[in-house]
Amino acid sequence: MELKRVVVTGLGAITPIGNNAKALWDGLIHGKDGFDEITRFDSTNYKTHFAAEVKDYDPLDYFDRKDVRKYDLYAQFALIAAQQAVENSHLTPINTDFDEVGVVLTAGIGGVTHFYNEVMEHAKGDGVPRFSPYYIPKMILNIPAGVISIKYGFRGPNFATVSACASSSHAITSGFELIRTGKAIAVVAGGAEAGICEAGIGGFNAMHALSLRNDDPHTASRPFDKGRDGFVMGEGGGCIVLEELEHALKRGADIYAEIVGAGMSGDAYHITAPHPEGYGAALAMERALSDAGIQRTEIDHINTHGTSTPQGDLAEITAIKKVFGDHAYDISLNSTKSMTGHLLGGTGAVEAIATILALKEGIIPPTINHFEDDPLIDPQLDFTFNTARQRDLRYAMSNAFGFGGQNSSLLFKKYTL
Repeated sequence: MELKRVVVTGLGAITPIGNNAKALWDGLIHGKDGFDEITRFDSTNYKTHFAAEVKDYDPLDYFDRKDVRKYDLYAQFALIAAQQAVENSHLTPINTDFDEVGVVLTAGIGGVTHFYNEVMEHAKGDGVPRFSPYYIPKMILNIPAGVISIKYGFRGPNFATVSACASSSHAITSGFELIRTGKAIAVVAGGAEAGICEAGIGGFNAMHALSLRNDDPHTASRPFDKGRDGFVMGEGGGCIVLEELEHALKRGADIYAEIVGAGMSGDAYHITAPHPEGYGAALAMERALSDAGIQRTEIDHINTHGTSTPQGDLAEITAIKKVFGDHAYDISLNSTKSMTGHLLGGTGAVEAIATILALKEGIIPPTINHFEDDPLIDPQLDFTFNTARQRDLRYAMSNAFGFGGQNSSLLFKKYTL
């Protein structure tokens, strides 16, 4: 069958450095970080006391009181990003058959804050179960997709993908596949996370995954730097509207970029550590290139997974050098997690948005907080350290790798007819 071309016609985001896609982009190109002391709970007894929280957030600015009771914070973020993306796309029942619009919205963990709070309240009681009627729907990961479907009347494919930190990248991949194979006209795709709570910080601290740079949180996320000591927990979400090209043109939609390929793989190695030679990451990138039918020498930019963990950053760079060979030195690499922190299940979508806007605007956001080269990471590679750079881009890739060894690479092209 002839595969249909798929384009991006809507963007939405709520992040630690901006509460919509425009504000996110402005923060990224100006090297703004979202890191500060944790305010969501008392972190005194925790190893890490800082995170990247969404700023100036009042749920009543977005939801009525009844709906605030229904949705965990992760779901609120997902719904906000999705609504922004739909409104930005200008999809309406007049210009689009909503029976053919799908929704793939997800998280990596989901309602962990609500789960923790409910269990703690139960533990304080007399053993009689007094759980909220919203306990289950506030916790499970598919609810935001269902709510967006209900809100707009989207009756196309509707589900959630779950693959830890690759979750929302896999959601975008799923939307891409649905459209190009003719199973949907448009798909609202993305994800969110809100894991800055006692269980989230405590759990990742126990894994030794988080930075402990409590004396200087603003420089704690240091992807590819010799002094990196773990990632910074972020929260928020991102969402894009994917659409079949001919349909987008027919209704006069604004087009941000074209998605031309997606690659997926498994490390088959370890439940949390990446394959030390980046084997699965390399497979995902190679498969994205093959899917798009382009040469590796055509890639201009990669928004790396770049978490600021000692093992993860090294494994990804090993994979990039394996896939691209000498051309790796001509690719502008970056890690926007140096500014947003790690949004877990929301990170793939937020970084896809950053990659899409880099293509459209011809600007590579920086990898901030670089102080010292790591002798294990090739210093001749272009990491766009500390300062944004203008560059005319044609093809760009966005990587997302999750616990369990689940890898995703998305490949975007600057839109031309």
